[in-house]
Amino acid sequence: MTTPEDTIGRTLQGEERRVPQTRREARTAYRAAERRQARGLPFSSTGARSLRQAAQPGGSLGTGYLAIGAAWLLATEASLAIVFFLVHWPLYVDPWAPAAAWVLFLVAGAGVLATIMRYGERLTGPVFALICLVLACVVALDFIGVWPEHQITHTASASVSAAFALVPITTLRPAREIIVAVAVLGGAFVAMAVLSTPLTPVTLPGVVALVSLVVLPPTVATFVVHRFRQFVQRELDRTLVQSTVNAPQYAVGMLASDELTRLDLAAEKLLDAVANGTDPLPLSAASASIAASLATELRLHLIEGRRETWLHHAITESDHLGRAVSVADPAGLAGHLTAPQRDGLLQAIWQMVGDAKIGQHGGALVEVTFGPVGAAGHPVSDDTMDVPIVLDSRGVPRRRLGAAAWQALQQIGPYTDTVRDGVLHVVVHCVVDRHPAM
Repeated sequence: MTTPEDTIGRTLQGEERRVPQTRREARTAYRAAERRQARGLPFSSTGARSLRQAAQPGGSLGTGYLAIGAAWLLATEASLAIVFFLVHWPLYVDPWAPAAAWVLFLVAGAGVLATIMRYGERLTGPVFALICLVLACVVALDFIGVWPEHQITHTASASVSAAFALVPITTLRPAREIIVAVAVLGGAFVAMAVLSTPLTPVTLPGVVALVSLVVLPPTVATFVVHRFRQFVQRELDRTLVQSTVNAPQYAVGMLASDELTRLDLAAEKLLDAVANGTDPLPLSAASASIAASLATELRLHLIEGRRETWLHHAITESDHLGRAVSVADPAGLAGHLTAPQRDGLLQAIWQMVGDAKIGQHGGALVEVTFGPVGAAGHPVSDDTMDVPIVLDSRGVPRRRLGAAAWQALQQIGPYTDTVRDGVLHVVVHCVVDRHPAM
């Protein structure tokens, strides 16, 4: 007699599973399930392995190397500023306030360094807010020592280093937060300069230079880190898309493994519940509904790979191309392209998209159309056929396309290009096999 558990096992796992027949087997299975549940997930499942890997700490796209250079810049500037402060000590009416500012700055710096060494390159929002508060206290104490001198450009030291302290933080926090902090700090320096220093043709250049010294380093660092992250993320995206070059004609998407991981985890949880008696047999209506839903989703994944080509997944699952490229391929002709032709097509699309952004109306920057086959000038034989591929590019003007784009198009086949109303129109004649190898 077939039990409900056997049915679920065949549907979700592809093999027979049986309820432990002896008390010893039941006890062993229950203890194994209990150990897995103590870890929060079925330990052997794909979902558990994926979540454990995702939880592992790692670098943030290589920005840690930029942070090391920024930290050395901060250390150099702070060392010079401390020497500047000690040399000008006799000029201060009250040198103890700036001295307290330097002590607070050094203690805070040591604390941040110890935190990064202990917990890695991570800086939470509350910690960043605390650092900004400490830096504000450093600036306030330094301004207290500067005020009696009525010359901010000659005596400010710790407050300038507080601005440089934001440079390493640009690699750990979003750009908008750094910009806000820089704007507040720059405004404080401008207000202090206007209130404490007589602005004359003699003092004004020094004040402008000091404000620039405070604002420009963290601003430039924020821009560099932001562009670096964009570059790395785009290259990672391009590498991921390039993996589809050798994919079968029809296949599941690159991100399908995440969905299958979710289904695997849900199925294993259901089977664990049946095995350890948490969900007794016969299954309740809710559990039976869950099992039926999982089976349906798995069947859909099995047939999904026969409907969508590699190019569909390459475009839709790319963060950059998915928002800028549209593909019209109702007959699935892209699946007939060979690996070199696929590589050339992807390279040409990347070159046409470039760094341009989607227009105000959200239209695609590049439109790729396949077919129809058999039109005039596109012969079809028993073994091969000429597939017309039309690319309309609005992203990058023709004059800005380099030699790499035209070489990529040549990998696909002979092509002709024209410009219509500012849109680059390219027609490629791609000869492919009628029955490609799967």
